[in-house]
Amino acid sequence: MAAKIYTNKDATLTPLKKKTLAVIGFGSQGHAHALNLKDSGLKVVIGLYKKSKSREVAQKLGFEVMDTADAVKAADVIFIAVPDTKIAAVYENDIAPNLTKGKTLLFSHGFAIHFKTIEVPTDINVIMVAPKGPGHTVRSQFVDGKGVPGLIAVHNDADGKAKKIALAWARGVGCTRAGVFETNFKEETVTDLFGEQVVLCGGASALVKAGFETLVEAGYQPEMAYFECLHELKLIVDLMNESGIAGMRFSISETAEWGDVSVGPKIINESVKNRMRKQLKEIESGKFAREWIKENENGCKRFNEIRKEEAKHQIEKVGEKLRSTMSWIKQKKLKKGAAQASYVSSSK
Repeated sequence: MAAKIYTNKDATLTPLKKKTLAVIGFGSQGHAHALNLKDSGLKVVIGLYKKSKSREVAQKLGFEVMDTADAVKAADVIFIAVPDTKIAAVYENDIAPNLTKGKTLLFSHGFAIHFKTIEVPTDINVIMVAPKGPGHTVRSQFVDGKGVPGLIAVHNDADGKAKKIALAWARGVGCTRAGVFETNFKEETVTDLFGEQVVLCGGASALVKAGFETLVEAGYQPEMAYFECLHELKLIVDLMNESGIAGMRFSISETAEWGDVSVGPKIINESVKNRMRKQLKEIESGKFAREWIKENENGCKRFNEIRKEEAKHQIEKVGEKLRSTMSWIKQKKLKKGAAQASYVSSSK
């Protein structure tokens, strides 16, 4: 059975009108949801810890900024937009003590609920609205009068209105302009982590680096390797995004297409799929979540070491040099310690 797609005609802002909406955290998703909801005519307050660098940014954007606990007390709907591994502490210290019957707790990712890093009372709604795009794209599309697709899920329907509230929030942030699909917390969490690790981030970056290294180690110029293994990837992904894999193949040369269909399966073969299946099991079992939580508890030492090493890779140096010659690519210099909400993406 085909999934039902909810659009603007299926959702109204009414369930959120005359209510106070608290966005806890003002990072990538937090700032996008807050701004879009505000532009939709809804009352939004921001909850942050006292020394948060995002306080000044949020205030300049016209929001009332409160301490997290005070924002939870004041709000009818509370959107937890802090990193997955920080949710438990924020929830225990500032959110749980101030939750009362009839409030709604909202997430954009199911990690904390699915892996039970927090326990929520049964007399509040627990829902999810998950735009399928980075926060800066959620914002830029909304400003352009468009929207990114999204997911909604209901974990706990305490008052019988949880789904309507989720759809109202999805409309407020622009997702119903594109289409919203209903799922559950487990499905969203597992598929999201799997996609990030195996294909979108981990798989893609590892494949790009492996191709780059193979050419350079064989004696070819790093610049040529960068163009062929990283730069042109966007062009191919854009074609797939516009018209699917078949559409991409229609647009490339026959030589490229033959290389695609005859060589691709030799590289991404059954042994790769077996490792994908193994990683899926580690996500489903909670092994990945436990390891990631432990890494954070240990101060992210290994994570930060890997970050530093990855930043030194030759592909980064070559890429920075080549991108400086491409006037059509908007260069993005990230200031150390800058708030995510102060960043404006060129990605649409």
